[in-house]
This record gives sequence, C-alpha cells and structure tokens, in this order.
Amino acid sequence: MASDMLEFEEPIGVLQKEIEALSMLPRTDERDAEIAQLQRRVQQIRTELYRTLTPWQRVLVARHPMRPNTLDYVKRLFTDFIEIHGDRRFADDHAIVTGFARYKGDPVLVVGHQKGGSDTTEKIYRNFGYARPEGYRKALRAMRIAEKFRRPILIFVDTPAAYPGVESEERGVAEAIAYNLREMAMLAVPVIVSVTGEGGSGGALGIAIGDRVMIQEFAIYSVIPPEGCAAILWRDAGRKIEATEALKITAPDLLKAGIVDEIVPEPPGGAHNDHAEAAALLDVAIERALAESAAQSDEIRLQRRYDKFRSMGRLGIDFVDESSGTSTRT
Repeated sequence: MASDMLEFEEPIGVLQKEIEALSMLPRTDERDAEIAQLQRRVQQIRTELYRTLTPWQRVLVARHPMRPNTLDYVKRLFTDFIEIHGDRRFADDHAIVTGFARYKGDPVLVVGHQKGGSDTTEKIYRNFGYARPEGYRKALRAMRIAEKFRRPILIFVDTPAAYPGVESEERGVAEAIAYNLREMAMLAVPVIVSVTGEGGSGGALGIAIGDRVMIQEFAIYSVIPPEGCAAILWRDAGRKIEATEALKITAPDLLKAGIVDEIVPEPPGGAHNDHAEAAALLDVAIERALAESAAQSDEIRLQRRYDKFRSMGRLGIDFVDESSGTSTRT
C-alpha cells in the first residue's frame, strides 16, 4: 500500500509505517491503544490533506492506480451482470465494458471504461483504458438494444483519452465518437453518466451524453490532459501544473461552469482508499438521478438532454455603458 502513496500523502505514509512496525510486535493493551491513536491521526491528516488539494493533486488522485473502475462498481452495485462483447464489425475492445444487469432489482445496461487497475497484465489487456473505435461502436450497439427493450443506461467514465494509434485512426475513431454523440442524444431511455476517474477529451465524451452528468469529488473532466496542453501552449510538458490550473478540470470548476450537474462525495482520502464506501456514495446519487430521469416523458427528457449539451460553452460577457453606468449581458 505504501508504494501506492501519492507524493503529498507522505505524512500518512510515515505514520502507517509506524503502525505496521507496532503491529508486528507482541500485542498489549498499551500497544493497541498506541496503534489506535496513530490510526486516528492518519484519518485526521488524510481528511485535512484532501480538504485542501490543489488542482494538480486532484489529477493525481483521479489517476490513482487503486481507484475503483467500472467492474469494481458492477460488483458492488449490480446483480446478474451479463457482459456483451464485440461491435459486430471488427473486434471486441476490452477498454470499454458493456453488459446488462439488475440495479435495485430492475434491468439496466451498464457501460464504462476499464483501465485495468493496478495489475500490469490487466492494464495491457485493457489498453490502459484507451478505447479504439470498436469500443465506441460496441457501446452504441448495446445502447440500442437497451433502448429497444426500454432499459435505462448507466455509464461510468474513466479514460485518459481515445486510443490515438494509427490503426485506431484507420478504423475511424473520430467518426465513431462523433456518431455516438449524435445517437446518444436521441436515445429514448434514461441515460445517467458518472465520471469516476479521468474524463479525457473525446475518449470520455464518446459515451458521456446523458440526462444527468455526475462527477466524483476528486475526478477530472478535460478537453486535453494537462501535459498535452502544456506541450502545445508552451512546448514544455513540465508546465503541467500551470496548465491544470488554467484548464479548470476539477469537479468544483466543472460544476461552476455547468459542464456537470452534481458532485458525488468520496470517502476520506479518496475513492481508492475505500472502494465499498465510494460505491455506496455513488449509489445514492445514481438512484436519485435515475428516478428523476425515469419520471419524465421521452419528449421532455430528450429536449432537456439536447438543451443541456447545446448550452455548454456559452459564456456571459458584461458590457458596461460608461456614460449611463448600465450593463448589458450577452
């Protein structure tokens, strides 16, 4: 666990080493009391650290290798999960998982990116969450089946970006994403999106058109990774911290800009620190959002979904008439 510690968590790591050392000694009442005191101190420091994270530190948390992924949430939130494979055109993309399941006893479709966790072999198998065009086509194929049988769609977003390799471009990754944007906007069933880690550019947006877009407290959602932004703007990827602050990709910034609808709280120390609690907190938000969307008629739901995404990016600018002192907002 110490190897998974982020740089800013060093004070926690020191205390945890003390706890480990004490735990290896013979147990006594005094030693148990000392360990309990250290554990309380760890919890206190963790809470304080995560209350004041910088934007770049939030990026590190969003990318944490132990952060729960789609299949982790499937295991904790759903029953009777049956995975759907392949796009019926080229192959099965392991970076995107789709499958029918039951949520609170009702049938739903689950779609989500899958990075592969902390296991290197699994990461390679999942292509580190970088989906190819067949992944987006598989997702849309499953969504159309869900629409046919009137099943709500629950989506989990966590990807650095769409896979930029030559073969991905040859098979039309940009077209696949663009096609999904259009088709998802017209799906006549409730679609609830949860950004659970990295929401990377078109790779995320390709499955993220929905009635309600929620983001976990320490997740991010961005048009480009900070390193790429810094490399383009300043030809220096080392200015990633500066780029992160300028991009406004943290949950509070996104909520303020109207890109997301709700911030879902995480356990103290982030979702990677307690998968079960992270799932429980997300469960509450999903259940509420799904109930609200399902209560609407198809016509109202589709119109609100359309209006939601059409309004993104509109910035109000105040023009002040110096002679009269009045202001006009456009």
